[in-house]
Formats: sequence, structure tokens, C-alpha cells
Amino acid sequence: MESYSFEFETVGEIYEANDRVRERLIAAVDGISKEQESLLTEKGDWTVAGIVEHLAKVEEGMAKIANRLLKKAAESGVKSDGSAAISENARSSSAEWYRTKLEAPEIVRPSGNVPVADSLAAMAENRKKLKEIRELFETVEGTELKFPHPAFGPLSAQEWLALIGGHENRHVSQIEKILARGS
Repeated sequence: MESYSFEFETVGEIYEANDRVRERLIAAVDGISKEQESLLTEKGDWTVAGIVEHLAKVEEGMAKIANRLLKKAAESGVKSDGSAAISENARSSSAEWYRTKLEAPEIVRPSGNVPVADSLAAMAENRKKLKEIRELFETVEGTELKFPHPAFGPLSAQEWLALIGGHENRHVSQIEKILARGS
């Protein structure tokens, strides 16, 4: 699995890391056949298309959470210099997460009926929305406001942003393994 570190100095670095992961995802699934989209995980529960659908659902939810946190934080008027403030809790939770299989909540489980191209289009729209709020991430001090993650506990908007890339990275590695095994 290609590493994705939660050791960021700036919000810009988080965006750059997330963009690199997205490029890997697109490269992994670009031009795959319907048969390849239907390849199953080792456990046999999700297909490649299902994983990409899951990524689209998760990113959409995480982006909404981060947006709400940032807008609420903006009301306080406290400014940020654009530094990334990733707590030790988020760093240690993310490190543990890479070694642990988590069960996806029902709301973000794939239906199994969405082609990869449709999920990628949804992800492009999600990413566009995240880029639209980049200025908020870079100018609003939002470390005090948090929203709980089911496995990691309370996370700030910046931590949710970093988790988008970390989560996607984990699944891109999974997709790469499935496709390598299936060819």
C-alpha cells in the first residue's frame, strides 16, 4: 500500500496529497472492462465498481461534514494562517486504521449498481466542492469544532479533509491488488 501520511504542514499539502491519490485512482480504473469492474475483493463482498461507489459516497459525506464545521467556525471570526492542525489523536488513529479492517456504515455501503464512470463523475463533483471551500480551510481557525467519526472519535474539518485522502488511498491499494489478481 502506498503510504499516506497525516503529517501535513499546510492545508495546501493536504489538498496536494489528496489530488495525488485521486490521480492513482483514475489511473487504476481508467479503461477497465465491465468484467474488471465486477471483480470481487478477496473477501468476496465488494466489486471494484462497488469500492469506487463507496469512495464517492464517503467523500461526499466527509466534504459536507467539513463544510458545516468550517462555516460554523467562520462565525467565530478566528483566522488561520493556513497551517494544517492534525491532532495526535487523528495521527495515531490513522496509523492504527491502516492495520485494521473497519466495517463501513450502511449509509456508505455500495448498492452494487453504479458503474465506475458514474462514481468517478460524482467524485469529480465532490472534489470541485472541496476546492470551492479551500479558502475557508486556509483562512478559518477550525480546530476547536469537531464532528465524531464512528471509529476515530472527534475530528476537525482539516482532519476530515486529510481522512478523505487517507481513506481513498487505502481503497486504491485494494483496487490495484484486485485488478492485478484478476488479470
